[in-house]
Order: sequence, then C-alpha cells, then structure tokens
Amino acid sequence: MKKAIVIGATSGIGKSITELLIQNDCAVGVTGRRLELLQSLNEKYPEQICYSQMDVQDLSSIESICNELVHQLGGMDLLIIAAGIGDENKSLDFAIENNVIKTNIQGFTCVANWGMNYFKKQGHGHLVNISSIAGLMGNGEAPSYNATKAFQINYLEGLRLNADKSGVEIIVTDVRPGFVNTEMAKGEGLFWVAPVEKAAQQIFTAIKRKRKVVYITKRWRIIGWLLKIMPYSLLRKF
Repeated sequence: MKKAIVIGATSGIGKSITELLIQNDCAVGVTGRRLELLQSLNEKYPEQICYSQMDVQDLSSIESICNELVHQLGGMDLLIIAAGIGDENKSLDFAIENNVIKTNIQGFTCVANWGMNYFKKQGHGHLVNISSIAGLMGNGEAPSYNATKAFQINYLEGLRLNADKSGVEIIVTDVRPGFVNTEMAKGEGLFWVAPVEKAAQQIFTAIKRKRKVVYITKRWRIIGWLLKIMPYSLLRKF
C-alpha cells in the first residue's frame, strides 16, 4: 500500500485528491487548519486516514507534525502540497499581501524543503505541488497571489534540478490549474471552470504518469503558452 501525505486536505482539490488516493488503496496522512473537517475525513475512512491539525503559517510546527504523520503511516512515498490562499487586493493593503506570502511562499517552502530532505534520505519519492497558471503572469487585482505562484513554479524547477544533480530518484510535479470550482475561484467573468472532481482526477492521472508539469484542465495548456508570449499591451487589458 502506497503512503501519501496531503497538506491542505480539508476542502477543494486537496480533499478530492485525498479521496481518490484512498479509493486507490493508499494510506493517507492529512493536514489542514479546520480540525472538524479532518475529523470528518477520518470518520469516513478510519482505516486509511491519519490526521493532524496544521497551519502552514506556523513554520515552527511543520517539521514535527509531518514527521509524526510519517511515523503513523510507517513511511511516505508521495507528498502533495495543496494548501494555498489568495485575495483580491486592489488597494495594496500590505497585511493582505503578507498573509498570502506567509502561506504561499514561507509555508510552501518549509513543507517542500522538509519533503525533499526526507526523500533524499530515503533515496526516492514524489513531490507534488498545486501552483497555478496564474504564476505565468502578473495581476493588478491580486498581485501577491500571482507572484507567489510564480515563486512556486520556479522553486519547484529548482528542486527538480537539485534532485537530478544529487542523483536521487525524486519526481517533482508542478500542477498548474486554471479555474476550478472551489473557494479559491474568485471574481467575475470566469471561464473554463472545471468541477473539482474532474480536476482532481486529471491531477491523479498526472501523478501516476510522473509528469513534471501539468495544466488542469488540459485545455489550459493553450492559455499557458499564450501567456508566455503575450505582450504587455495586451496583458494590461485583462
């Protein structure tokens, strides 16, 4: 039985992926801020779930909590980071920006570092992070969200290169969703909004295939390509 840890499993993509892992005979350790939702998952799948309440902004607790989950599982083959936040902030309130940075950069980096070091000692493993297609462009309405996702995209590439140069068999998968029908999908005029179950299934397939980069849903690869070549004169109209 494969053993996985999902960081941010109480709702949205993280919860849906957790349920897919369980349905495919994985033992899963889950974390999240909302204890009652973790307990609900545990009650639904008592034989395959262990859990611990965790806020990734509390950097001092991450290592000990993750190590305890590994101990309860008896190991870890797969680490999925699905914890993330984002808020519109046209007024550029620094408190809002800083809150996003604490989760999407500091919390993400702390978890990813812990996971990579664990896999290096083990000699193998698979790290997956839910970044975003938003990381390919700036955003005047939510500057910190797009910027922090750009950090994640580049950091994951760095971790992949680090593993390759170390000669350790660690797979690093960067998942870049477009719009998915979760609490994170904010704003008007959204298009190509995917049901969370469809998004999770495509992510699960990408994990099985050990993909390096995957767009969710698949059609967003086209948008990703356009964003890379779009001139600023067009970008400012969005």
